[in-house]
Amino acid sequence: MTVKINFDEQHQIFHLTNQKISYILGIEEGQLLAQLYFGKKITSYHNSRRYPRLDRGFSPNLAGQPAEIDRGFSKDVLPQEYSGNQTGDYRQTAINLTDDVNGASAADFRYADFKIVSGKPHLKGLPQTYIEKRDEAQTLIIHLIDATLRTSLYLSYTIYDQRAVIIKSAKLVNNSDRIIRIDKIASAQLDLPKNNFDLISLYGAHVNERQIQKNELPFGITEISSRRGSSSHHFNPFIALVDKHISETSGEAIGVQLVYSGNHQFTIEKDYIQQLRIITGINEYGFNWQLAPTAEFQTPEVIFAYTDKGLNDLSLTYHKLLRERVARGKFKYAKRPIVINNWEATYFDFNATKIKAIIDKAAPLGIEMFVLDDGWFGKRDDDKSSLGDWYEYVDKLSDGGGLANLAEMVHKKNMQFGLWFEPEMISADSKLYRQHPDYALTIDNREMTPSRDQYVLDFSRDEVVDNIFNQICQILDTVKIDYIKWDMNRHLTEVYSHALNNTKQGEVYHRYMLGVYDLAERLVTKYPDILFEGCSGGGGRFDAGMLYYFPQSWTSDNTDPIARLKIQYGTSLAYPLSSMTAHVSASPNHQTGRQTSLAMRAGVAFAGVLGYELDLSKLTDDELKTIAMQIAFYQKHWQLLQYGDFKRIKSPFEENEVAWEFVSANQEEVMLFNYRILSEAQPSFSITKLTGLKDNYLYQETTTHHQYYGDELMNVGLYDAPVAKQDFTVTIKHFKKIK
Repeated sequence: MTVKINFDEQHQIFHLTNQKISYILGIEEGQLLAQLYFGKKITSYHNSRRYPRLDRGFSPNLAGQPAEIDRGFSKDVLPQEYSGNQTGDYRQTAINLTDDVNGASAADFRYADFKIVSGKPHLKGLPQTYIEKRDEAQTLIIHLIDATLRTSLYLSYTIYDQRAVIIKSAKLVNNSDRIIRIDKIASAQLDLPKNNFDLISLYGAHVNERQIQKNELPFGITEISSRRGSSSHHFNPFIALVDKHISETSGEAIGVQLVYSGNHQFTIEKDYIQQLRIITGINEYGFNWQLAPTAEFQTPEVIFAYTDKGLNDLSLTYHKLLRERVARGKFKYAKRPIVINNWEATYFDFNATKIKAIIDKAAPLGIEMFVLDDGWFGKRDDDKSSLGDWYEYVDKLSDGGGLANLAEMVHKKNMQFGLWFEPEMISADSKLYRQHPDYALTIDNREMTPSRDQYVLDFSRDEVVDNIFNQICQILDTVKIDYIKWDMNRHLTEVYSHALNNTKQGEVYHRYMLGVYDLAERLVTKYPDILFEGCSGGGGRFDAGMLYYFPQSWTSDNTDPIARLKIQYGTSLAYPLSSMTAHVSASPNHQTGRQTSLAMRAGVAFAGVLGYELDLSKLTDDELKTIAMQIAFYQKHWQLLQYGDFKRIKSPFEENEVAWEFVSANQEEVMLFNYRILSEAQPSFSITKLTGLKDNYLYQETTTHHQYYGDELMNVGLYDAPVAKQDFTVTIKHFKKIK
C-alpha cells in the first residue's frame, strides 16, 4: 500500500500522502489546527510553510495566550482546518454554536489528540464513499475540544491508495449537561494561500441542468447553494478551483464535491490579502439543530480531488471513485438495460392494449426493458390526484388482466419490466391525505403552496417513511419488477413537522433528507436485484448522495440532442457516464420543437445509458430498422460506452463543433464522436486531436481500415470531414489496436 499518514511529533505536522497527492496540516500556537498544503505529492515536508507573523491592524490576537501576546498571530488571517465563530476570525466560519443556557454564540476548538485507523469508518444513515479492502485506505481522525462548551469535534480525513482524493467530514459530540444549538456545521473547510484560481460551478434550471460557468473570484464572498430541499437543477453540489488558463489536458484544479442531496452551501471567500477559504456542507439556511447532552451530529462527506493535468484528469478521478467506491450493488459494473418508456408515447392516456402495442414493436428491435411510467396507481388519470396511494389502479389495465399480468407478458417477450414511483409526494386528492393530512409538510393556519398540484410528505417522521415503504413492498412482493424509476417533481415549502416541537423545526430539512436515505437504503437492501434510477423532474437531484443508492439517474427531462450536448458535457465534469441515462425521443422534440435526425439523437444518447422515449407506432419501417441498428451497435460496445474512460475534446460552450471520446482501460480501443451543430455555407475544416492513447500502439479505424499510431492521432489529429450540408450531424469513429 502506498498510502501513508505520518505525524511529525517534533514539528506537530500531519502528512497524508500516496503516489499522487499530499495533504499537510499542522498544530499551531494555542493548539489551533492549521492548513498547510494540498496538492501534488511531495516526498517530505520540512516546515517550509510555517505561517508568517505580521501584526495586522484590527486583527485580534489569540485568546488564552501567555502574558507575552504575539501580535503577529491571529485567527483572522491564519489558514485553518476548521474555523469557529465569535473568537477572532472575521471570515466565514465552518461552525456556529450557541449555548442554550446563556444564549452566547461562540465556538473555539483547539487540538486535543488524534488516531489513525486502517480503512475507513462507516457513517450511519448517510451516503458515503466506502472501501472494499481494508488496506486500500487510511483515515486520520483529529479530535478538537471547545473547553467552554465541553464539546468535541472529530475531523475525519480518508486517503485512498492510488486515488488523488481526500475525503473529509466532521462530527460534533456534546459532552456537557445542557443543549448546544448548532446554527451551522460544515462538512469541511479548505484555506488556500494567495493564488490565481478561478471558480467553476454547474448552474442551470429544469430542462437546462449543469451548465458550466467559470468566473474570476472577486474579493468578498461567493456562494453556490440550494435552499429548495434538494440539491436542485439550479446549482449542483460540486465546484472546482482552477487555473485561469486551464484546459481539458493541462492545468491545476481542486474539485470539491459534497455527498449530499439536500440543501447545500459552498462558500468561497477571498480575503483582503487574497487568501481563499472554501467551506462546504449543509446549507445554514433554515438549519438549527438542538444537540442534547451525550448526542452527536455527523455531517455529510466532501470529496476533495486534485490534479495538475487538466479537467479531464479531474473528471476521471471523480468518475472512477464514484463508479467504484460510491455506487454499490450488482449494477455498478453491470450492463445497463436499454429501456423504452411509455411517457412521451402515451402520457396518462394508456391501457393494456396500448402498452402491449408498444412492447410488440419494441421487443423485435432488441430493446431490453419496458418501463411503465406515471398513471398506474390510485385513480390517476392526470397529475392532480393519487400520489401517496401506491396500489394498483385496477381499472387502468383491466383489459389486460392487471399489472401482474402486464409484467408477465413483458417477461414472456424476453424483456424486463420497470415501474415509476414518486415516493416523497402526496396529492390532496388521495386516500392517504384524507386519512393523514398531517403527513404532509404544512404549517398550522397557513395555506399550503401547491406545485404541480402536489405536496411533500414529511419524511422527517419514521411513521411516514414506514407507510410508504410498506406500500411499495406490497407492489414489489406481488409483481415481478426489475427496475424502479424514483421521481421527485417539486421542491419543499412549508417546511414544518407536526411531530417536532417548536425548538426543533430547524431540523426538518436535514431530517427529511435522512428519511429519504432511510427509505432508499431499505428498498435497495431488500430488493438487491432491482435496478433503481433516480429522477427529479429530470436532473434536479443528480448528485453523489443519490448515486450511493441509485447507480444511474435521469439526466434531464430535456431530450433534445442539441441541448443535451451541453447538459451531458457539464454533467461529465463531475459524474461518470454510467450514471447518466440518455434517451432517444421524438422529433420534433417535445421540449424545444427542434427537428433532428435519428442518427443525431442516438449519437448523443450513446454517451450515457441508452434508452428510447417515443411512440414506436408512429415510426416508419425504415426508422424502426435504424433503431434496431442503433441498439445492435450499443449492445456491441456497451462496455466501452458505459465504463470506458470518457475524455472531452471540444466544448459545446465554445464551438460549433463538439467532440468527445471513450478509451478502454488498457488503451487498446477508442471511440470518437464528432458533432457539428449548425451548417455553414463556407465551413471551416476542423482537426480533432485524440487524447489518452499509447504513443506506439498502431490503431485501425474499423470502418475504413485506415491505420494510425497513437501519437499520430494525438498530435497530428484528424480532419472532421466530410462536412454534411445540414444542421445537427454526428460522425462516429471506432479504433482498435492491431499491434
